[in-house]
Amino acid sequence: MRVMTVQDLTKYIKSLLEKDYLLANVWVRGEISNFKAHPSGHLYFTLKDEMSCVKVVMFRSKGRLLAFKPENGMAVTVRGYVSIYERDGAVCFHFYQLYAGEMETDGAGALHQAFEQLKSKLSKEGLFERKHKKELPFLPRRIGIVTSPTGAVIRDMIEIIKRRWPGREIILVPVAVQGSAAPAEISRGIRQLNKLGGIDVIIVGRGGGSLEELWSFNTEVVARSIFESHVPVISAVGHETDITIADFVCDARAATPSAAAEMVVPDRRAVERHVTVLSQRLMRGIDKTVREGRKRLEVCLDRPVLTRPIDILCGSRQQEVDFFTRRLNQGIKHIKDQAGNRLAVLAAGLDALSPLATLARGYSICTSPEGKVIDDADLVETGSQIKVRLYRGLLKCTVENKSTCI
Repeated sequence: MRVMTVQDLTKYIKSLLEKDYLLANVWVRGEISNFKAHPSGHLYFTLKDEMSCVKVVMFRSKGRLLAFKPENGMAVTVRGYVSIYERDGAVCFHFYQLYAGEMETDGAGALHQAFEQLKSKLSKEGLFERKHKKELPFLPRRIGIVTSPTGAVIRDMIEIIKRRWPGREIILVPVAVQGSAAPAEISRGIRQLNKLGGIDVIIVGRGGGSLEELWSFNTEVVARSIFESHVPVISAVGHETDITIADFVCDARAATPSAAAEMVVPDRRAVERHVTVLSQRLMRGIDKTVREGRKRLEVCLDRPVLTRPIDILCGSRQQEVDFFTRRLNQGIKHIKDQAGNRLAVLAAGLDALSPLATLARGYSICTSPEGKVIDDADLVETGSQIKVRLYRGLLKCTVENKSTCI
């Protein structure tokens, strides 16, 4: 009997496992535990049920294709192959593990799980809130469309827009609307239209399809590019029953691409009919206002105040003016008389106190040459010159003799 080393035994068991048809491509259902996302991008976790568990590794090349984020406690189904990992080339510890190539959530499916995860994440960040929604222009001049350049969708939208309001400028950014490259192309198309300038509104969409075919519009990169757009964005993905993440983030949702084309521009004929109706209502309103105004004018012209406005408005006022004029003149005369009488009394009082009145009775005032009043003979010397002020006239005198009289 051949004696094998532990390494030989391990390699033999590994070869048996890898050659087994069932274990080379097996689906395993279980619950994720001990999940760890390594900085290298590889995913490590344990898949367990009520009785057993198995180690699982999913390399970065496969893990980055997952549409959802694995979490502990999540029920999943994993497809892969079973093999043995010879840890660091050692022979002392070996175990078998499942190398995962695909993984989807058990029950609802991986895409639905990814949809709910991204929806919850963006909702918590506030990307769906109404306050961020931009108003659509009533009549855009330049319309940007991000969709596939082939197929009936773009032709239908162009035809509808031209039929509803001719002369609108349409800028098409051709992109893939499904497949691994589609999310980046759609996001880039939205950013290009924003950088172009002059775009009034953007339509992003495609025709109907399965959840997998519509998945590009459920990606985070597309959702964030719509949210960051300065131009209003209309989401027009699939049919009315198809709901995508883009529908929650956009400024307006259309049930179909054709409905988006109808939403983006009004029907010119309907607008013209509406303008005609408004014009007729305006003319009727003006006519009614003129008739009512004419009636009011006729009523006013029958009133005396308008037929004889001067007599009616000024007649009584003129009498009041005359009355107040007489009262004003009387008041002025009375004030004048009172002031004259008071002036006479004051003049009489001043006259009684006037030095001229005393001089008129025969008195005189003697002053020195300097103008000082002489009221004592001792103030002058014999031979001095003095002035004598009389009631009428002035005398210049020389003192020849003086005496003191008591």
